[in-house]
Amino acid sequence: MASSGFSFKQFHVEHDRCGMKVGTDGILLGAWAPLGQARRILDVGTGSGLVALMLAQRGEPGVRITGLEPDPDAAVQAAENVAASPWPERVEVVRGRLQAFEGDPFDLIVSNPPYFSHGQSFASQARASARHTGSLTLAELFSHGKRLLSADGRICLVLPWQARDEALKQADSNGFHLLERQEVITREGKEPGRFLMQFSSIKSCLNVGEIVINTNKNEYGERYKGMVSPFYLKL
Repeated sequence: MASSGFSFKQFHVEHDRCGMKVGTDGILLGAWAPLGQARRILDVGTGSGLVALMLAQRGEPGVRITGLEPDPDAAVQAAENVAASPWPERVEVVRGRLQAFEGDPFDLIVSNPPYFSHGQSFASQARASARHTGSLTLAELFSHGKRLLSADGRICLVLPWQARDEALKQADSNGFHLLERQEVITREGKEPGRFLMQFSSIKSCLNVGEIVINTNKNEYGERYKGMVSPFYLKL
């Protein structure tokens, strides 16, 4: 592990110029998001490029991922991380905001979106921009997601429990149905603190499950361990 970054089994991520550092939320999203037959993927708010690189590792050679990032420093660092990875041909980093982004339809959109309201403080302006809903609201995420998705495309998000009801409201307003909800439990026996949610305009049976990160024996939960073992160096 470098002083400013994080090494995985197949790639390294530098994140000292990014508002959002490598963390459990991004790792959960990158390890879980169902790829299916997706060939064109959009990672909204790619930050260091972590999720895009995880999806590149998981995807077939033909997958193409666009990492969209509004912060100029983070966008440059994400591009550097991609260039140094084994999959530079699979990931393109684009600097810009979702609200103004144009592109061919995507099969899958993933995001670890901002969810804090203004008034909450952060150590840096970059982190504040990455986490405050003023930079991208859930309403905007779903409305522009609808604009950019193929007819059978999907949106996959990682969200705190506080944002769950708003996500469901905005999804419904834009004609999306919840296909899957994975409840993320940081410690066995506790209430879920995060949700992994998959949406589509095509209605289907709801799949509900749970992912326990740490057991009461201070070990990784079996499902979580299986998800992250292709990435974590010590697993």
